[in-house]
Order: sequence, then structure tokens, then C-alpha cells
Amino acid sequence: MNPSPTRMPLLDALKGAAAQLVLLHHFALYGPLALAFADTYPDTAEWLVDYGRMAVQVFLVCAGFLAARGLAPEGRLLAGNPLPLIGRRYLRLALPFVAAISIAVIVSAIADQWLDDPAVPDRATFGQWLAHVFLLHGVLGAESLSAGVWYVAIDFQLYAVMALLLWLGRKPSGALLAVLGLAIASLFHFNRDSSLDNWAIYFFGSYGLGAAAWWASARGRLRLWLGLIATVGIAALVEDFRLRIAIALAVALLLAFSRRSGLLERWPQGRLAAFFGRISYSVFLVHFPVLLLANALFANSAPRDAAAITWWTLVTWGACIGAGMAFHRWIEVPAGKVQMPALLRQWGRRALQALPGRG
Repeated sequence: MNPSPTRMPLLDALKGAAAQLVLLHHFALYGPLALAFADTYPDTAEWLVDYGRMAVQVFLVCAGFLAARGLAPEGRLLAGNPLPLIGRRYLRLALPFVAAISIAVIVSAIADQWLDDPAVPDRATFGQWLAHVFLLHGVLGAESLSAGVWYVAIDFQLYAVMALLLWLGRKPSGALLAVLGLAIASLFHFNRDSSLDNWAIYFFGSYGLGAAAWWASARGRLRLWLGLIATVGIAALVEDFRLRIAIALAVALLLAFSRRSGLLERWPQGRLAAFFGRISYSVFLVHFPVLLLANALFANSAPRDAAAITWWTLVTWGACIGAGMAFHRWIEVPAGKVQMPALLRQWGRRALQALPGRG
């Protein structure tokens, strides 16, 4: 088993498939094209509306798995300054996100001229845009500028909370117990209160299962940790069955087994899984503006027969993937090379040195 594999095709496949399901969920949910698709393919549309959103659990578990790999691959205390890590995570998420919501604002204004539909967001205000820039749109109650953007803010919150928990622990066992303790509290309490769904604690159960899957797959830990993951997950489901938690538990166990067996690095073969995994974040960010434009064009087109609906569906799906490819190449990849300013890193070091017992 490679302790820290550089390529993980199975993880790429999971992320790529999840991004496509989220895309199709929004396709079946918004605009006149969604209504026409539901009339033509009612069973498929109903399934996508009801269950497509569950793919977010795959993102959460994979994100926790990768966070554990990056922050504490051996399950040890995070000794270094966590603020630069949190800052880099913010830049990694926020720079392409800001570009995507800016595109969404422009496209929404264009679509509003052709399409009278609730799917088109209201004209954005500067304060609303600024709340998105700082990933505070959920906690401030700002109307979303694009579909699914709540997840980006939650992803950042989850990473920041985990980094701080791993850093604040006085010893390795304390750090891991803090992470796992919050995950258990989330599974049994916070995740059952939908009023908390703008905060990391609501989703930390799934995220923590992903982190535990990474630590479980280390040599010598498999039986104990897998038993712990399965016991906690099943107990949470017995207490209150939630399909989203069942999916998160299944993905976490799959990742742990696959890493321990080496399957994580070997399957699936070929470049397709890596390709869709690589562009998954970009597809997630830019698919909604493409859907808005497609719906605006569709609303002003004449044919509404089954063949035309099928054609519009396939072309729109392909356009979303194409937009994700372009966004990944021209925006996400260059944005990933941006470094946090040295002044902010210096401020972060001073802030941590001011805390008692650390620094």
C-alpha cells in the first residue's frame, strides 16, 4: 500500500460521477427544459430530483478523506501554523468560485431578458456578491447567485474546523479524538437539525467519516478503525435513518478498503475517470449559468416533441461539460497557482504566537 498515493483513480471516478449527478439534479429541477424533460422522461426526472442531490455526500466524504491525507496523514498532531493552510484552502476554493459567480451574475442578467422563470436569480447587489466572495452567503442569509454554491462555503468551513482541531489538540490522540468526537456529535445531533445546515457542524459527520476512512486504511489499523466507523455509522442510522448518512458511510468504507487493498490506485483504468475527476469542481461551479442560457434558448424554440427534448438534453449536458473543461483550463488551474500574500502569512504567525501555550 502506498502511504500517500499521488494518483487515486477511484477517488477521481467518485468525484466525477458526483459532479455529473449534481449537474443532472439541477437540470431536472430548474426551468422550462426541466418541465419538458419531466413530461418526456417522468421516472428519470423524478429520480434525479429526489436523489441526485445525495451525490453531495460523495463530495463531503472525499473531501474529508483528502483533508486527513493532507493535514495529518499519519494521524498525528498538526504541529505547524494552521492559518496558512486554511488561507491556501480559501484561495483554492474562492478564486475560481468568485470567477464562476461573476459569470453567473452576467448570464442571469442576459437570461432574464428572454426567460421569465423562478430559476433566474434576482439582480445581484454588491453586498450579496461580497458575501459570496468571503464565503459567508449561507450564514448571512444572502440569496445564492448560482445553484449549489452553499457547498463551497461549507467545504471551507469543514477544512478550517478540522485543521484547527488537529492543531489545538495537546497530543495526537487528543487531536484525533476531537475530530472524531465532533463527527459523532454531528451524526447523532447536529445533522438532525436542519436549521444548522449553513454551518460545518451539520455536515461534519460525513466529512469525519471520510477522514476516519483515511486513518483507518493505515497499516495495522484496519480492523479497529473500520469497526469503529461501521459501528458509529450504523448506530446513527438506527437512531435516525437518513439516506445521506447511509451513502456517506458506504463511500467511507469503500475508500478505506480500497486504499488498504491498493484498489484506490489501480481502478478504474484509463483516463476518463481522471479527466472527469479533474474537472469536477469546474463543472460544479459553471454548469448553472449554462443551464440558464440553455433554458432561455429552449423557451424561445418551437419544437417540443420527444426527439427535440432528447436533443436539447444531450446538447445542454455536453455544453456544461465543455464549459467545465474551459473553466478548468483557463481559470481553475491558473488560480491554483496563486500564493497567499506574505503579509497575511506573517499576521497569521503573530496571531498564533499570541495564543497561550502555542506558537
